[in-house]
Amino acid sequence: MNLLLASCRCIIVLLCFSIKGCPLLPADCVDIIPLGHLTAEPATVFLMGSNLTVYCHIFECEEWSKLYLELNRQQVNLSKRVNCTTTIFYLPQVWMPQSEVVCKMKSNQQYAPKVVSGLDLRAGFPPDKPTDISCETIRSSALVNCSLKRGRETYLPTFYNISVHRENESLLDLIQDGGEISIPREIFNENTKYTLTATAYNHFGASRSDPFYFSVEDIATPETPHIVRVEFVNSTSAMLHWKTSESLMHLRPQIRLRANNNTWEQRERAELSKGLIQVENLRPLTEYEFQMKTCALLSGQTHTSTPSFKTSQRCLCSQWSSSVRKTSPGKGPSQQLHVWRTLTEETKHGLRNVTVFWQPPPFEDYSGELLLYSILLDNGHKATCAAASSQCSVQAPVEVRVLSISAVTSYGTSPPAFVDLRHASVSGPFLGKLASTADGSSVRVSWSSTAGKDLLYFVIEWKSLPAGGLQWKKVVKDLKDSTITGLMAGVKYNLSLYAVTTRGVSAPASRLIYSRELKPLSAPMLHVLNREVTRILVRWDELPLHQQRGFITKYTVYLQTLDSSSTTLNVTVSGSGQRQMWLDCPEGALSLQLTASNSAGEGPRGRQILSQTAAPDVGLVVVIVFIITIFNAIVANLMCWSCVRKRIKQKCIAWGPEWPKVPKPGHSNAIRLLEDDRSEPLFSYIYDDPPLSPILVISREMTDEVYPAIHVEESQVKSEQATMEAMADTRTILVEHADYKPQIAALFPLEERLNLEEENQMDVPEKSEEDRLFVGFEGLLEGLLCHMEVGCSDMSHQVTLGSIGDLLRPKTAKTLVLRGVCLQEISSKEEDVENNASTLDLHQDQKKTIDSDETCSFPISANTILNSGYFPQVASLSDGTLDTLR
Repeated sequence: MNLLLASCRCIIVLLCFSIKGCPLLPADCVDIIPLGHLTAEPATVFLMGSNLTVYCHIFECEEWSKLYLELNRQQVNLSKRVNCTTTIFYLPQVWMPQSEVVCKMKSNQQYAPKVVSGLDLRAGFPPDKPTDISCETIRSSALVNCSLKRGRETYLPTFYNISVHRENESLLDLIQDGGEISIPREIFNENTKYTLTATAYNHFGASRSDPFYFSVEDIATPETPHIVRVEFVNSTSAMLHWKTSESLMHLRPQIRLRANNNTWEQRERAELSKGLIQVENLRPLTEYEFQMKTCALLSGQTHTSTPSFKTSQRCLCSQWSSSVRKTSPGKGPSQQLHVWRTLTEETKHGLRNVTVFWQPPPFEDYSGELLLYSILLDNGHKATCAAASSQCSVQAPVEVRVLSISAVTSYGTSPPAFVDLRHASVSGPFLGKLASTADGSSVRVSWSSTAGKDLLYFVIEWKSLPAGGLQWKKVVKDLKDSTITGLMAGVKYNLSLYAVTTRGVSAPASRLIYSRELKPLSAPMLHVLNREVTRILVRWDELPLHQQRGFITKYTVYLQTLDSSSTTLNVTVSGSGQRQMWLDCPEGALSLQLTASNSAGEGPRGRQILSQTAAPDVGLVVVIVFIITIFNAIVANLMCWSCVRKRIKQKCIAWGPEWPKVPKPGHSNAIRLLEDDRSEPLFSYIYDDPPLSPILVISREMTDEVYPAIHVEESQVKSEQATMEAMADTRTILVEHADYKPQIAALFPLEERLNLEEENQMDVPEKSEEDRLFVGFEGLLEGLLCHMEVGCSDMSHQVTLGSIGDLLRPKTAKTLVLRGVCLQEISSKEEDVENNASTLDLHQDQKKTIDSDETCSFPISANTILNSGYFPQVASLSDGTLDTLR
């Protein structure tokens, strides 16, 4: 029966522990059938940190078996085998409040070990002496509530015996577990003194407290107050309205609060009046939870004859009231902005641009949203700027001296900060030594100033070059140095220091600085301007400012010859001098490179420039010679062209004075031919004069035979009449004259002849001089050559018709009968063919035979031969001239 009950109990406990997730199993529930038992010394309940000895006994001895012990599922190594059935295990300094030990047996025949038995071990401390006993009750309550401090945790069940005595009489003995102690108030009298003691005891002993003396009147606390409402004066101050059922004469209120459900914080309060309390130093836009209580300071004194009673004095306070929650309102900025300005001196219509800079208010100084910045001039003009900006430009009249700026938030406006626009006549500060940090991120600026009582503060401003934003810092007047941060190494800054006084702003003390210099990023561009044999003129551009990264102290020009020696020279030039100079150099081809240096070192070399000694410009000489040659050839060819010579001659004659034309027989081509033995001169005319017939002296009787009368007969053919009218009414006739007329002349009126010459010069500039002489023979000499033979006894020669082919070009088919001479015009097509092959045989020794009856009975061909003693002369006369002759 006992075995069955133990098994059931173990199963139930095991299920409970498994449901609760408890990792520990009771030692007496490990196995249903124990194989032995365990004992512990000094006991299973022991003082914390004691050494334990555990004995494991088995009922039956088994060979080749081994016993081992587990403490809280960890094997214990310290052991001693006593005999076949007993083994001793040592547990030094056990500090666990609750432990379990399990003894197991393992044999060779069994794979899994068997549980022999187990024990529960409990460690703890004896109870400490109860202290700080206090009792209190509300005047309207039926219970007296007492509390005490139990001291150190014992880890064992501990009980407290509360005893109340009145003089030598025991009124109450109450046993509790040490929590809240409640005593009925009905057993007490209001003005009677009582003694209360508390005794704590557990397995290791008992401890008694000191007696606590009280009376009900001394421990009666005020009633719990009630907070009626909470009102916020501003974002940092609140007023609490409260009330209580008791008199407020001897009560002092106390406040505690917490923000956003954090820990409680008790605050000092200012009691404005009865039932009204003010709380300061609150945060804006924060939810607060308020509680309060009232306290009364009471003193009591026992009878001096009783040595066991003594005086006690305590401050009795009510319980904390119920909570009241409320959120504080937002807060407007309470501090002035830090402001600065820059001015433009140029005025337009009496206005100047003022750029105002400011630093935004700190976030802890205001709550809510920053809406805008308001700028107010002293003339009443107002401007607004966006909340996201830190600067703003306004146009202010020149007479405006001061402006103010304020930050406007959703819960208020900051106090105005004033900016002085005047220039003070006081001397400005003097910049001293500048000290930079190793990384170049900041520079310490020091200065001195002679400004006196009028000084308000200093302003340091710096701006990166070439184009960077302006940064500034306000420094109080008592300081003579400050550190500016946010700088970058290798960047050039313009640093300025101002002194702001009551009379205006002083002139700045400025300096160009580098927080830290770095080597130049590149080299300037080098140019070769001129090169001589032993020197060279070079010029280089200024290095861009962002690539200088420091103050350039020098430039170095590297010259290297390109011959086999490969000599390298370098010339150093000051960085503050001119960027163009002559340099001495060796002869031959050179390679030039340039570097820039600052205090951090020398930068990289620039692009390589090649230079050679200047050589004669062969190409230019060749071009000049070629142009001169071409010009001379053109001039020579022009001089050989007759048309060009004639045009030049005409221009010269036209520009010169009018002289009478005197014939020069020496210029006759016929005389030249006779002198040159009938050879044509060089550059002769294309059209030669006709050969002269020999002159014969004849008698007057022979005149009619030699010069027969020629009758002019006009053709009646209608087709030819139209062509004759187109020839400007010019008729070709043979003129009979008594005397000898050896020349051919075209007789025109003077005005018509001059007009005709001008038209011929304009239309046909290239027409030869011979064409102008024979202009009157167009239409008359065309077809003049009929089939005739002219004989000459003394001399005979052939004349080619090619030289006069253009003169014999026919215009119309018209035949004129002049006293037995047949004149027929020849077409131009036939003339072109005949001019190349026709010849004329003139025999001046033979007689001229003309058959008047057969003058027109044969055709005119290109091979017509003239055989006569004299070639008749022909004149082309105008109508006016013809009438005169008639």
